[in-house]
Amino acid sequence: MMRLDGRVAIVTGGGSGIGRATCLRLASEGALVAVADINLAGAEETAALVTEAGVGAGAAFACDVTSLDSIRGMVEGVRTRFGGRIDVLVNNAGWDRIQLFLNTTPDLWEKVIAINLRGPINCSSVVLPVMVEQGGGSVINVSSDAGRVGSTGEAVYSACKAGVIGFSKTIARETARNQIRVNVVCPGPTRTALLEEVTGGEGGSRIIESMTKAVPFRRLGEPEDTAAAIAYFASDDAAFVTGQVLSVSGGLTMAG
Repeated sequence: MMRLDGRVAIVTGGGSGIGRATCLRLASEGALVAVADINLAGAEETAALVTEAGVGAGAAFACDVTSLDSIRGMVEGVRTRFGGRIDVLVNNAGWDRIQLFLNTTPDLWEKVIAINLRGPINCSSVVLPVMVEQGGGSVINVSSDAGRVGSTGEAVYSACKAGVIGFSKTIARETARNQIRVNVVCPGPTRTALLEEVTGGEGGSRIIESMTKAVPFRRLGEPEDTAAAIAYFASDDAAFVTGQVLSVSGGLTMAG
């Protein structure tokens, strides 16, 4: 049975969507959750929801995953607040805008890469030494089915998410000797504020409709669906699992 009693978990992008659902799920299993988000107000709201639920414990931290200095400050604050350990890192923060590649600009590419690829690399570079020192930990990187099979209108995002998978598998190999597990969760289309943002404007409702029809279960994912998979990888139920990729997409993709 999954329990995370007393374990300290950092969730980036914890102020909304999948990140918020993950914070609540990990807290429900007894974790002490550091809600890290560039939107501090959103992080504080999530932390308050954790407190209201009367499970685990939550604290909000401002963090820009594109800035190593910001991440270092957040990690120092988490260690001070929760006694020095970091048992779980969930690299969830992400951002995109749906546009055909030939209509995009280098400025957009840079923003997408900075958040979705360098973000997990940055956070891992700061947190992994803590896990090595304490003799173990679990890292869960949130990629996307777009990184496994591609997605029209998300060329650079797909490239980043594919990169996250390759990065995760390599780090899993390199840190296994330190009893650190590194796994990947790949959500399919999921009902979040980010999805509403990237599919906004003319034609947005048609995009959502076509996404829904493409899923064998005929519904979009909910943030809680992905949070459940993340909680599994964070727990001792996955004690002998590392370097693996789990798609949470209602069967939208069934590639190996």
